[in-house]
Amino acid sequence: MNFVSIRIITSDVARLVAFYEHVTQVRAEWANDDFAELRTPAATLAIASTRTVPLFAPGSARPAENHSVITEFLVDDVDRVHRDLTGYVTEVVAEPTTMPWGNRSLLFRDPDGNLVNFFTPVTPAAVAKFAR
Repeated sequence: MNFVSIRIITSDVARLVAFYEHVTQVRAEWANDDFAELRTPAATLAIASTRTVPLFAPGSARPAENHSVITEFLVDDVDRVHRDLTGYVTEVVAEPTTMPWGNRSLLFRDPDGNLVNFFTPVTPAAVAKFAR
């Protein structure tokens, strides 16, 4: 089994796609007005309209109600990314901080309130974990 993607349901696909294109510098691939994907070498972030929810199960997902999932992106230099996003990201939850497990992390919210973590491994163990 391979983990390939995570999907965010939103009431404004264009707004959320534009946000993620800006913060990740990854261009989205649009299937239609209700669905787009930002593909990275490791996984895909899919963004879908509330209109897609009934295709799976009506009422099974609601936009802007996530309080438990953090979408994470490995970046080369989290401090540089933080400087680059200052003024664009409006809700920074935690400035770059080195975590006990060895990653330096920047935690912020996307326009729907979903938590996003950009991180850079900084300790030898963390660097080794993500070396490819």
